[in-house]
Amino acid sequence: MDHLFYALLILVSTISTIHLGLYIAGANLYDIRQLGRPKLPKYGKRTLISIVVPAHNEELVIERCLESIRRSTYKKMEVIVHNDRSTDKTRQIIQAYQAKYPKFNVRLVNRRHQAGKAGGVNYCIKRYAKGELVMTLDADCVLRKDAVRNAVSYFVDPKVVGVAANVRLFDKATILGMLQKFEHMIGYRSKKFYTVANCEFIVGGVASTYRREVIKQVKYYDLDTTTEDIGLSLKIVALGNRERRIVYGVDVVAMTEGVHNFRALLKQRYRWKMGCLQNLFKHASLLGRTTATHSKSLTWYRLPMAFLSEIMLLLQPFIIAYVLFLTVYYQTPFLLAGAYITITAYILLTVWLDEHSTIKYKAMMSLYAPGLYFVFYIMDAIQIISIVRCMLHPKQIVRLSAHQSTWVSPERAGQQVQFS
Repeated sequence: MDHLFYALLILVSTISTIHLGLYIAGANLYDIRQLGRPKLPKYGKRTLISIVVPAHNEELVIERCLESIRRSTYKKMEVIVHNDRSTDKTRQIIQAYQAKYPKFNVRLVNRRHQAGKAGGVNYCIKRYAKGELVMTLDADCVLRKDAVRNAVSYFVDPKVVGVAANVRLFDKATILGMLQKFEHMIGYRSKKFYTVANCEFIVGGVASTYRREVIKQVKYYDLDTTTEDIGLSLKIVALGNRERRIVYGVDVVAMTEGVHNFRALLKQRYRWKMGCLQNLFKHASLLGRTTATHSKSLTWYRLPMAFLSEIMLLLQPFIIAYVLFLTVYYQTPFLLAGAYITITAYILLTVWLDEHSTIKYKAMMSLYAPGLYFVFYIMDAIQIISIVRCMLHPKQIVRLSAHQSTWVSPERAGQQVQFS
């Protein structure tokens, strides 16, 4: 048994170390490539982009969202807000905003029956969207003023069919707030490597942008999973990712709210985990596929690793217990100290290489780094609970039914934003 745990420790440590190296190298290569990426000309023909904002009881945040869109430096856009049977003042706030800014091209679509988020977005794209590009934006999000322009610029490359945004969290001076903020910063930095390796398949719903024709080609968002956004990006990747590339846009910045308590975080991560597993199961035939249309980095590495990472997550408590046992038994702190130093160094590297933070802000964030190694175990515990809950409901993963994509209305803080 001791040999088994030792072998697992070596295996998991090796995989983690390799990934850390790939993330660092991939991110640096991505940054170099960004320097030579084509930019949109300041003048000349513009591409129309349709921004679809699904809303259900968003009175605290909907005006903030619309204001951030209106202040965008890119002006050739239409905004479609899908008000899905809200019972608060969402509709009245949108109508008041329309009256206040009559030249702002925003359309309000009211539905009498609750269609769910995916159903509402599909309805708006099919019935109203005229843009060559479509961006979906959650109502609690705030776009930086150059986000839309930067998103459009990636489509100068005809192979690009989708762009994942750089999603950041508003500052919140709590353990939970800082935990989510750093998790996002580290997680989104890994997307740089996935873009360089052309194996990205997870695109969140926040400020994600696609060519409208490819959305139509894959028959829009599915309604049978709990994460319709991952479902859409994976369906597009399933068509072939060599000629239809999904990339990460580090300069497509959207701010959003994190969840406000641990109960909500557990609920959120279970939904994300279940939705990811549902979509991976739907497209399991991609694993190990060797075709001219798919990159091996996707079918032989990224997708298999998505399954393997869940197994590693389940093994983590046993590995940690074994490391603690070795530390006490041999009276050596080197195993724990090595892991602590490595993770802390990577956190500091992520903070100081961040493109969107001032030196003062980076210095402040660095003060949190020494304690984050231990705080991240909270998120690990939540992830483990989520995967165990998914395993307790296997039929929900493999037997999909329509309209699993329903409205999830988390508590909104309605945090005030200083627009530049």
